Amino acid sequence: MEPLERYRPIIDDFEAFLEACRRPLGTAVRVNTIKASVERAIAVLEETGTAYERVDWNPRVLRLETDSPGSTWTSFHGFTYGQEEVSAVPAGVLDPQPGERVWDACGAPGGKTTQIAALMDDRGTVVANDNNLGRLSALRFNAERLGATNLAVTNQDARNFSMKPFEFDRFDRALVDAPCSCEGTIRKNPDALEDWSEDHLHSVAGIQKGILRRAIQTTREGGTVVYSTCTFAPEENEAVVQHALENEPCEVVDFDLGLEHSPGVTAWDGEDFDSSLEQTARIYPHQNDTGGFFVAKLEVTA
Repeated sequence: MEPLERYRPIIDDFEAFLEACRRPLGTAVRVNTIKASVERAIAVLEETGTAYERVDWNPRVLRLETDSPGSTWTSFHGFTYGQEEVSAVPAGVLDPQPGERVWDACGAPGGKTTQIAALMDDRGTVVANDNNLGRLSALRFNAERLGATNLAVTNQDARNFSMKPFEFDRFDRALVDAPCSCEGTIRKNPDALEDWSEDHLHSVAGIQKGILRRAIQTTREGGTVVYSTCTFAPEENEAVVQHALENEPCEVVDFDLGLEHSPGVTAWDGEDFDSSLEQTARIYPHQNDTGGFFVAKLEVTA
């Protein structure tokens, strides 16, 4: 937990935060509405004796009393997908609409990609990209199991993503759920901080900046780009968005979030950020008994 001490100045009730980070994470699933309505999925869970709890902020997310969400009847038939509760936030903030063109820049293993497809009623085009060919196998498997048919899968470095394979030159929306230091997953992965270093934070932040800039460049004027990570480091969160504001035509916009959260920070380690960064969201484990996450919503302005 020692690396997390650096965040004491920016986290209210820091002791509660540490205590939550030490607790194991519960099990959550997302109802896959391509194959089943929420009501049908719940009926099947009840018929098979699987205890569940609905969450207040998202009707498609359920907490299950099982350590094996993938072995349930609903999972086997593609009615549910095991997905950490807070991980369902970014696609909801993106708010994709049926018929649109959407880019998931870092799509594997497919949880958010298939969530986007479901929110679009499996209509339109979702381009799911990942630079790791092995992880793309998992994405394809999950897409097939969940019945998502509006996907195109690409294997590119998102920082230099090419639009040449497509008949269009801009997306309506893009999600950058960026590779990160994964500090916010410590409840699920207790070893998440073992190889932590500030050098790694700065190294991965460089990659994040490149991906976010490319997402803005490939999204139409007036379109939406959502940037998210599962880490607490401002170097990977607000500083990355600040870099985008300074180098690409975009602005941070506000959004509603049904979960308790804290505003983004506007200063860190001697660096000041634009005041609009307060409209981003930091979700801490002790606020909703979830993992940790950061989410920013941007509008492309040119």
